[in-house]
Amino acid sequence: MQNLVILAGQHGGQSSNEERAVLGELQALAASPALRGRIALPPRHDAADVTALYRRAAARGVFVNPALHEPFGLTLIEAAAAGVPVVTTRNGGPAEIVAQIGHGLLVDPRDEHGIAAACRAVIEDAGLHARLSQAARVGSAAYDWRRYAGSAVGIYAALRRQPALLACDIDNTLTGSVDGAAAFARWRHGSSLPFVVATGRSFAEARAVLAQWHLPEPDAFIVDVGTRIPRPAGQGGWQSCAAFTAALDKDWDRAAVRAAIAPLGICAQPVVTEGAHKLSFFGDAADAAAIRAALAQAGLAARVVFSHGRLIDVLSPGGGKAAAIAAYAAGLGLTLDDCIAAGDSGNDLDMLDACGFAIVVANASDELATLAARPGLHRATRNHAAGVIEGLARLGLTTPAVQVAA
Repeated sequence: MQNLVILAGQHGGQSSNEERAVLGELQALAASPALRGRIALPPRHDAADVTALYRRAAARGVFVNPALHEPFGLTLIEAAAAGVPVVTTRNGGPAEIVAQIGHGLLVDPRDEHGIAAACRAVIEDAGLHARLSQAARVGSAAYDWRRYAGSAVGIYAALRRQPALLACDIDNTLTGSVDGAAAFARWRHGSSLPFVVATGRSFAEARAVLAQWHLPEPDAFIVDVGTRIPRPAGQGGWQSCAAFTAALDKDWDRAAVRAAIAPLGICAQPVVTEGAHKLSFFGDAADAAAIRAALAQAGLAARVVFSHGRLIDVLSPGGGKAAAIAAYAAGLGLTLDDCIAAGDSGNDLDMLDACGFAIVVANASDELATLAARPGLHRATRNHAAGVIEGLARLGLTTPAVQVAA
């Protein structure tokens, strides 16, 4: 026979009639001849008492939480940290906690015999007790309170926000699938959500590719890897945002940057791909790293963007897709937290990381493998524009009419 300690709150304080009735029933049971001396029902306890009880139970005992429903299960994590196996309700948070830590058994809280059998199994089987106790000590580390609280706050913040702008890459994100591109065009036709494309291509190339794939023109373009923002200028014309262009001049010495890179002998892309705030090269990840090192040694400010496994863009330090989206969004009274970014390659990394919502299509390159999981980021299971539609659906921004057939 085992001893039982029941912590039933602090006795003698304000309590309901129901609480007093339950406490009275427990006291009567503890005083019965069959159980007298085997049950402790302390009238009050403090943190030191609880710690001591956990320490005692770790030796060969078990912690039991038989609540009809437990919203979270803090006591189960406390028990785990002390190395104590648990028997707990299967209703609510404990199911997830025990599944992750693996330190106990789940029971139906209405099944008295099931609870008793689970407790006996843990207490009487030394091997099982040892395995659960070890799992408790190891698994409790998964519940880091700062990380857990930060994740919870992020989820709640994402629930409060409503996406107000979509910024989408073109190549291999919107293009690559005829059916996917058609579905995106249908979505755009029926949506009032502001939409911009953010691409490494020039303005003329971007418009040509959109037309080739029968994709809709956006409300604005972000081109040349986030160093120009062409916007409608009336009568079908387009004009670059002068304020953003001027901002890119800060701390940017284009001639000095080119001179610092020249000794590396890295193959330049055609001159037509360059811009006032962008130099472009062909190379691999090692070449990109060499450029960064050369610029750092020369004390020159610039952003180096490696994408598609072979393209290197050297930008003004104020450039990049995220910066351009932020500038355009500000004109609408929005911040990056209000924006959705969708992309597939390294030159999308900054916007996918900075925007409040992000869609990474399934065909994304390994350059996005380092993108940290977070609330609001969706890694699609589908490729190209079908993946974008999948992400929009997850955010509640599309309908079955624009879904892509499997």
